[in-house]
Amino acid sequence: VESYKEQVSGLVDGGVDCLMIETVFDTQNCKAAIFAVDEYFLETKKERLPVMLSATIVDNSGRTLSGQTVEAFYVSVKHANAFTVGINCALGAEQMKGFYKKLADLTSGWCHVYPNAGLPNAMGGYDEDPEIFSNNILDYAKDGLLNFVGGCCGTFPSHIAAVANKVKNCPVRQLPEKPKYPSMQLSGLEPCFITKEAGFQWVGERCNLMGSAKFKKLVDTYKWDEAMEVCLAQVEKKADILDFNFDSDLIDGQSAMGKFMRLCVTEPNVAKLPFMIDSSKWAVVEEGLKCVQGKCIVNSISLKVGEEEYLRQAKLCMRYGAAVVIMAFDEQGQAATFEEKIRICQRSYRTLREKIDFPPEDIIFDCNVLTIATGLPEHNSYALDFINAVAEIKRTCPCVSFSGGLSNLSFSFRGL
Repeated sequence: VESYKEQVSGLVDGGVDCLMIETVFDTQNCKAAIFAVDEYFLETKKERLPVMLSATIVDNSGRTLSGQTVEAFYVSVKHANAFTVGINCALGAEQMKGFYKKLADLTSGWCHVYPNAGLPNAMGGYDEDPEIFSNNILDYAKDGLLNFVGGCCGTFPSHIAAVANKVKNCPVRQLPEKPKYPSMQLSGLEPCFITKEAGFQWVGERCNLMGSAKFKKLVDTYKWDEAMEVCLAQVEKKADILDFNFDSDLIDGQSAMGKFMRLCVTEPNVAKLPFMIDSSKWAVVEEGLKCVQGKCIVNSISLKVGEEEYLRQAKLCMRYGAAVVIMAFDEQGQAATFEEKIRICQRSYRTLREKIDFPPEDIIFDCNVLTIATGLPEHNSYALDFINAVAEIKRTCPCVSFSGGLSNLSFSFRGL
């Protein structure tokens, strides 16, 4: 972030009209650059310049060098509100069209493409002359896929002149209509769209020091490779999202989170899924977010820390491009009754929407199932209150999702 911020400063001082973060082969780097751009303009209070984001794919799988699909790339950087998002360099226009179309179909904003003049030949040169190159680009333009177009490696002014002449009478890409009620989009190496049709999303919590005694023992003894096997087992059992929590008095949670995240992102079978960065300590959450290229979920934030700190953490989640779990908890304590669940969640929602325009589709409410089947009369309504609260919050807070943790069921039957 510091290096990118220095570059932004030099470019702005030099009088540029926009900033381009291009040839992105690792989205983690791209997110660091986006963070730096935001930081520079927040600190200097200068008017933010438009930002262009451009990925590059390395082969016919349509993935970046770090293994991410172009759709997952877009989801990971959507929070930047870029002037335009697209693809550059890579395979040449002919081979890139299918991947570019996937991006154009997904984004509601402007798109660009500026390919190489084909793939490099044995001598490191490029074989597509202006006529071949412009004909390949014309194929995009005739299908109405282009907002911005140009050339990358192996192209010269003659290539650009030929393209301009070929596409000048073609229609530009029309921006798709935004949905009234957008749904959550997450990503690892691959995209994860949380639509109504998707049904329940299963969160694997075995990589949580409170969720698996085996995992805790392995982490306490620094057996990271064996701990990774616990992670892989959850993937094999069809977890949709992977939760990671390293809160413990016996280890440095921030260091452990960073260490394990760096291992996870290099294991493709794990990294393909979205991650849930889970901690009661904000420094640990940030450490996890800094190590992951996909769009994560932060678990959790709440009004328990007061409105000012709640908003500060939520703003950072937006800058990291993360969704959030919001606990039904405020300065007065945890919501136990139906009425308190409604009051706290509605207040949490209004605060985020009205004060920082937080995307509503990136909000997940945890309305506290609490313990059930204890036999204590005061607990009899807990489960029903949770179900009824979800219905009312869903009605009054559009686009949000919900999480319900039932692990506490086991506490009710302890000793039987």
